[in-house]
Amino acid sequence: MRQISAATARRIALAAQGFAERQRSAEPNRAAVLRVLDRIQLLQIDSVSAVVRAHYSPIFSRIGGYDRDLVDDAAWTHSARRPRALVEYWAHEAALIPVEDWPLMRWRMRKFADGRWGGASRVLDRNPRLAKDILDAIAEIGAASTADVERHLEVERPERKGSWWNRSDAKIICEQLFAAGELSVGKRVGFTRHYDLADRVLPPQVRAREVSEADAVRELVRRSAVALGIGTEPDLRDYYRLHRSQTEPAIADLVEEGFLEPVEVAGWAHKAYLHVDARVPRRITGAALLCPFDPLVFCRPRTERIFDFHYRIEIYTPEPKRVHGYYVFPFLLDGVLVGRVDLRAERGSGRLLVPGAFAEPGHETPRVATELAASLRQLADWLELDDIVVGERGNLAELVAPLANR
Repeated sequence: MRQISAATARRIALAAQGFAERQRSAEPNRAAVLRVLDRIQLLQIDSVSAVVRAHYSPIFSRIGGYDRDLVDDAAWTHSARRPRALVEYWAHEAALIPVEDWPLMRWRMRKFADGRWGGASRVLDRNPRLAKDILDAIAEIGAASTADVERHLEVERPERKGSWWNRSDAKIICEQLFAAGELSVGKRVGFTRHYDLADRVLPPQVRAREVSEADAVRELVRRSAVALGIGTEPDLRDYYRLHRSQTEPAIADLVEEGFLEPVEVAGWAHKAYLHVDARVPRRITGAALLCPFDPLVFCRPRTERIFDFHYRIEIYTPEPKRVHGYYVFPFLLDGVLVGRVDLRAERGSGRLLVPGAFAEPGHETPRVATELAASLRQLADWLELDDIVVGERGNLAELVAPLANR
């Protein structure tokens, strides 16, 4: 079995994710956005808006400032001249995926026919007609939010109490129908899903395509390998949240096919699989801020193994116990994760807040501070924020603060 150094594996992983040949044009267009998707395969969606919604950030990290409407148009706008390119479904987590990949998730839709959690079945036990009533309502009124559906059905919307997860019955069933593939997301207004019949969201040829579970999983593992370049079985499994019982046969098929090559990576405890067409650049250059849900870092064990970078999101950690901050972006420089910054976009005052800036051991250098300050400026410009305000937390803060608004 061929042996690969850890440094080579890291460069392979970075190249696969689009960090080896970044070309930041003055006005990135729809084609540039979709080329990023060709590499990373999906954009994770998350509700946190502390800086910018998670599905926008990975594209910025790879091609620089771009018009976020390009993503919105690709995902939630459809016309005969410009068909929908992306669609929402449960991939890694909630994610935007290429429309053509929707049939690869049919096995998961069948698995979720009764919902992703027990709440849906309990709701339907209480109100067996609710799913049909919702489908009929959306068929009549078109893409609709849960509130729209409740108004149409003249259902009293319950007073919202407790946590965000305290959902109404209509919301639970809309989500169940989405998970089962009967509804899709026709558009978003703000961040609110407007559900529509999957038949109206997806092109007929996509909706009609049937793929067996084995074939679909094999194709998803293939796509994981394209996005990762090199990875262990758990890495390949995690990208689309598959199960080991699914991925092991798929990997064996792809090895036999010659698409994957088993290799040993120095320092990795488990056997790795190399995508045979993966690029092996001699070096990686450039800087990028990575949101917590960027595909390069969203698998935390892989991030630690490849970059020697221990990373945990601390949103749900009580503030006094946070180590680095509420919403922390790793900082990539020349192929190494050299630091991290806690970030907040204060749109009302036009400020990018940086409560903390931290260098990894051995990277507390003026160059890291200079490159980080430049990256913060690019992020602020993209978000149309005028000022950068650097706090006092972290061993980079004092170096970055005087550079941030030059």
